[in-house]
Amino acid sequence: MTTRSPVWHPFHQHGLGEAIPLVDRADGALLYTSDGREVVDAISSWWVTTHGHNHPRIVSAIQEQAAKLDQLIFAGWTHQPAEDLARGLRAIMPRELEYVFYSDSGSTAVEVALKMALGFWANIGEPRDRIIVMEHSYHGDTIGTMSVGERGVFNRAYSPLLFDVETVPFPQEGSEQATLDALEAACKAGDAAAFIVEPLVLGAGGMLMYSAGTLREMRAICTRHDVLFIADEVMTGWGRTGALLACEHAGVVPDILCLAKGLTGGLMPLAVTMASAPIYDAHYSTDRSKLFFHSSSFTANPIACAAANANLAIWREEPVLERVAALAEREAQGFARIAQRHPITNMRQSGSIIAMDVDVPETGYLADIGLKMREGLFARDILLRPLGKTLYLMPPYCLTDAQLDRIMTAIDETLTDVL
Repeated sequence: MTTRSPVWHPFHQHGLGEAIPLVDRADGALLYTSDGREVVDAISSWWVTTHGHNHPRIVSAIQEQAAKLDQLIFAGWTHQPAEDLARGLRAIMPRELEYVFYSDSGSTAVEVALKMALGFWANIGEPRDRIIVMEHSYHGDTIGTMSVGERGVFNRAYSPLLFDVETVPFPQEGSEQATLDALEAACKAGDAAAFIVEPLVLGAGGMLMYSAGTLREMRAICTRHDVLFIADEVMTGWGRTGALLACEHAGVVPDILCLAKGLTGGLMPLAVTMASAPIYDAHYSTDRSKLFFHSSSFTANPIACAAANANLAIWREEPVLERVAALAEREAQGFARIAQRHPITNMRQSGSIIAMDVDVPETGYLADIGLKMREGLFARDILLRPLGKTLYLMPPYCLTDAQLDRIMTAIDETLTDVL
């Protein structure tokens, strides 16, 4: 019998034989492994941890709730943490987003949004079934979310299951009008139910960034043609771009908003899909066949909702956005120094999300340089996962100056080695 772990890890090729560290505990921006290493978590453990690992206020809320009510069916039942969270979200999110639907992850939040959009048109008697998406997007790994994401190595094996979508080009700087024209034509066709977009920053697509002005124009086009606008803020929400929502930079409000990751500060899995009144009203009826057919066993888990409520309290009572701004400035200074020493192109930043491309011929997610950089950085006790040749940071907001210096030194040394 094999002695290796039976665990099958996500986005990991076990055949390469890479060592998989065992983490015993975490605190702030640090991970502590079973072999005594202290690792700086420079990507917030896949973009989820906002205020830091094991934040005491959130941990305390989890402990208190776990002793009172651990789990409850949410179909026709409710509990106070979910009620409080929905009202708390209403208080800080755009006023047009009046209704909160709970799910478990970013992928399910997007699945819910797509189903809401299609259900809206079906229930008002004007069936539209075309979803418009942006080139290079990533919205999750379920069948629906893969369908509205970039087609390629991520989902090639599953292509028979994916539904057709209308794709508009990514708005490269200087070519934004091509995107706007394509979106206008797709909306004008009359069969589009919704346009889904990652506002300002495309995450897994390579930390690609575009302007707030372009986002504003895309929203205006959808409004003009009565096409629902879905904002996937699973990654960009909760301060990552320097505002609570990336949409705020453009002054736009979506018809449907997807939130997850930082919703609980990153401590518990929970997601919400927030919808405007017309979306909800289209499903509100005495006809049971028009109800919204979506749920999961752990919808609105009380412990996860308690964690999210503690996160909202932190946002209300602490200077979170000031921390993000200070962190962003320090990151920019560090990356500028790296760019002076190494062949770097296309440096870009949105809040605490900062990225740059290493100037090598390789392209794509599976470029070897990405794996080499990841291994070199981990050897220096830094957790980073480059996207091909794109190196980026998205650390917790509690990252100290000393920890950021460790990251920059490790990047400098790693680039020296791999180049």
